[in-house]
Amino acid sequence: MPTGREPPQLLRQKFLYRGRKFDFEVNRLRLPNHSEGEWECVRHPGGALAVPVTSEGKLVLVRQYRFTAQGRLLEFPAGTVEHHEDPLTTIQREIEEETGYRAHRWERLGQFYLCPGYSDEVIYAFLATELEKLENPPSQDDDEDMETILITPQEFEQAVLAGDPVDAKSISSFMLAKPWLAKLNFL
Repeated sequence: MPTGREPPQLLRQKFLYRGRKFDFEVNRLRLPNHSEGEWECVRHPGGALAVPVTSEGKLVLVRQYRFTAQGRLLEFPAGTVEHHEDPLTTIQREIEEETGYRAHRWERLGQFYLCPGYSDEVIYAFLATELEKLENPPSQDDDEDMETILITPQEFEQAVLAGDPVDAKSISSFMLAKPWLAKLNFL
């Protein structure tokens, strides 16, 4: 079976919620295999994420409170792509707001669906290097509760394998960054 886009036939659409960051809808669809049914979907504009690495080989992460998880997760800085932005512009702004660092070199790592069983959100992942610590970083959003954490790639892997609360987009992006980190002699 080919990979790529195979849109289902839309038979009926009903928007249940139009939110600040995403929409929620229920659709009656006919899938490419001709089965019909109703499916719920979170429609999301996408997110951009950075794997920031200092010149000493430390990863710059945040430990952020997430109400859905009812606790703090270890994450790479990330943010929702605004309608007027491309993903690189989004993450260049977010890394400064969330960590207080500015990156002078960016490499595109790739993109992936975050939770395709119920959302169309795509994460655009970047490697951020040549970091500069800002004297006066921009203010964080009012609803953000986070602290900046610097750890080695090995410590990050150990946290993941130990079952520490780390989000999936950070784990996936780290896997995409590993060849770059090896090339930079940080693994």
